[in-house]
Amino acid sequence: MADPFEDEAEQTVSIHEYLKDVEEQELEADLVLGGDEGKKCTYDEGYMKRQAVFSCLTCTPDGNAGVCTACSLSCHDGHEIVELWTKRNFRCDCGNSKFGQFFCKLIPNKDTENVENSYNHNFKGSYCTCGRPYPDPDVEDQVEMMQCLVCEDWFHEEHLGLDSADEMIFKIPRDEDGEPLYEDFICQSCSVICNFLANYPKTIYASSACGPSGNIENNNGIYNSPKEDNALTDTTPDTMSLVGAVCLLLGKESEQNTVVNPPELDRNKPKPMFLAKNWRDSLCTCEKCVNLFIQKGIRYLLDKEDSIVEYEKMAKQKREEKLQQQEGVECNFLNNLGHVQKIEILNGIADMKNEIHSFLESFDSSKPITSDDVHQVFENLAKKRKRV
Repeated sequence: MADPFEDEAEQTVSIHEYLKDVEEQELEADLVLGGDEGKKCTYDEGYMKRQAVFSCLTCTPDGNAGVCTACSLSCHDGHEIVELWTKRNFRCDCGNSKFGQFFCKLIPNKDTENVENSYNHNFKGSYCTCGRPYPDPDVEDQVEMMQCLVCEDWFHEEHLGLDSADEMIFKIPRDEDGEPLYEDFICQSCSVICNFLANYPKTIYASSACGPSGNIENNNGIYNSPKEDNALTDTTPDTMSLVGAVCLLLGKESEQNTVVNPPELDRNKPKPMFLAKNWRDSLCTCEKCVNLFIQKGIRYLLDKEDSIVEYEKMAKQKREEKLQQQEGVECNFLNNLGHVQKIEILNGIADMKNEIHSFLESFDSSKPITSDDVHQVFENLAKKRKRV
């Protein structure tokens, strides 16, 4: 005869596992939201370098507007919302002319339009070259997608433009556990705009753990240029950040009227790019190279704070500060109590720990914990407090 608790036992998790799962979910949310608690509209902060953006298809079915975290919660609660993760150089649209008679509850007076905002088909709930939604209702197992650094669209791995021959050379860089070894990804279309990156050392590209590696960075952080092997022998990381100093691609003063021309690529068959960790540190910031980035509309690639890595680092810092503040509030609360009140609270906490510990010791671990079990624990605790 089958065990009646067999199916339920398979779904049982320990309290430690549950709390760990909750903490991981909270961390994931903080990383996406950049530590934004959603209490204040970001409109007054202007075009932010990067922030979490949402599209409300109830108010703007054409997908031509985006709102911040706070507005998605306060102004569009109950609406059909598309989560777009993060977008760069974006200002909250909530309540502007695109929303008709609808006004923002947090900041009613806004410009009629944010002319510097950019929108793609993500704002309509479509992604990748296939134009499918995410999550895809027609797919049982959802596949993770990757976001292009330039156009910020999301792509399925099978739609990156890699064929069987390319798989051997342009393999998606991952370690043995399947974790990504690349920091940024540039899609097939945007790689045409960024073709000049081929002039940089191969070390800016991520390599698969199973594939060949590129040029290796030496102990001084110096790279060998594919154009001139000895061009950067006197270049240090400090000089790399000086605008208008030495061109890292030419190894000579950038004041000369010459600049490295991008190599000719096969525009009929461009390839996606997978860029290594800290690859932006290798980009040249001489005057001519900076102008090249500006002309191509990708000046932000020179800004380290534009990266998702920096965005998540900032989010983690805000999270740590928030947790420290919470601990400080708890300490202040106890410090403001009298001696007797402190003892009562501490004894109450100790009693709860003991009751939960006793329950777990006597409980059959093969069975799931039910709501009745939890209620019984607190009833026992209340009875003991009454006897005291």
